[in-house]
Amino acid sequence: MRGVKSAGVEERVRRAAGVLAGCLTAPVGLAYLVLAGVPLGAFLLWPRTRSYALRLLGSGARRLGALERRRRTRLFGDRFPEGYEGEDGRGDAGAVRYLAARSWSGLVCGVVLALLGFGLVLAALLAGGVARGTIGIAELLTQLVLGGVLLFLCLQGLSALTALDARLAAERFGPSERELLRRRIDELAVSRAAVVRAVDMERRRIERDLHDGVQQRLVALAMLIGRARRGGARDPERAAGLLDQAHREAAEVLAELREVAWRVYPSALDSLGLEEALGGVAQRCALPLRIAYEVTGPLPRPVETAAYFVVSEAVTNAAKHAAASAVTVRVAGAPGSPLTVRIEDDGRGGADPAGSGLTGLRGRVAALDGVLRIDSPLGGPTTIVAELPCV
Repeated sequence: MRGVKSAGVEERVRRAAGVLAGCLTAPVGLAYLVLAGVPLGAFLLWPRTRSYALRLLGSGARRLGALERRRRTRLFGDRFPEGYEGEDGRGDAGAVRYLAARSWSGLVCGVVLALLGFGLVLAALLAGGVARGTIGIAELLTQLVLGGVLLFLCLQGLSALTALDARLAAERFGPSERELLRRRIDELAVSRAAVVRAVDMERRRIERDLHDGVQQRLVALAMLIGRARRGGARDPERAAGLLDQAHREAAEVLAELREVAWRVYPSALDSLGLEEALGGVAQRCALPLRIAYEVTGPLPRPVETAAYFVVSEAVTNAAKHAAASAVTVRVAGAPGSPLTVRIEDDGRGGADPAGSGLTGLRGRVAALDGVLRIDSPLGGPTTIVAELPCV
């Protein structure tokens, strides 16, 4: 507990030093803009020389902006992507705009801190007057009210200015809220399209399985029963053989229909949970499948469904296309952390991440804001890792 408190105090001291450092660098930025901007003003207004003058002015603004970036990183702990200059602040014009806004906010922050220091001096003088008995009750109350109002305004202004400084740095050196929102909209549009494609592909696969598998077997079953009915009176033994064959065919049709239903949605997910549903995958798998289930706490139903289909599709691909001899599955997660699903086979590798099956899995995982990583070098092994947020 003492270590946590000391760390909190250290962080507050570091952030206070960052605010003070920002107040000290603001006059430097303002002086640069005045000393460099005034001589270049005429050239900035003339279209023929504007780009060259802006390049000269922006070069110094970039260097001062780099100092501000290091100040935010070291004293405030901010992390910015390398080479990012803002969605509308790229180039020299953006560097100059940032330096101007930063200098203004830093100077105002310095004025607010000066007012706080002045208030502390007045408070000390007031305390001395009260100790000497030279200040009456009415004057004391008046000074306390004015001092309280001044303290409140200064603290509110300081909070707003520090927030403005952080927002300016984020817009200049990292994605702004507007750009983050735009990226989020693009991600949702892409994931929605991927989900639609995955659902359409799954529907076509189910239709193909029913048409080419179950339907053909049912037609054969109907033909067997019809032959048994027509020849039952003339040759009872042959009819009995046909009925036995029809019975076996019906059992195989039922097993295949159950397999198709499991691929559509396993009922064990609703009744028994993800662990038992994965056990069903292991029972139906043609390869030795070892599953390590290390999940503590309940999982959201969409996460369970996505994890099941990731495992099922990956295991099916390993059995059909990878020439693997064994598959290992590890499912791990804890409350408040993402569910991690890792599937590894010892096959020949070379899986195409852009293939229809893996693309469908990526769309299903992306619909939950998850991440699917595929590592399948030629010669193997193939490793598929899905991280599914449990929110």
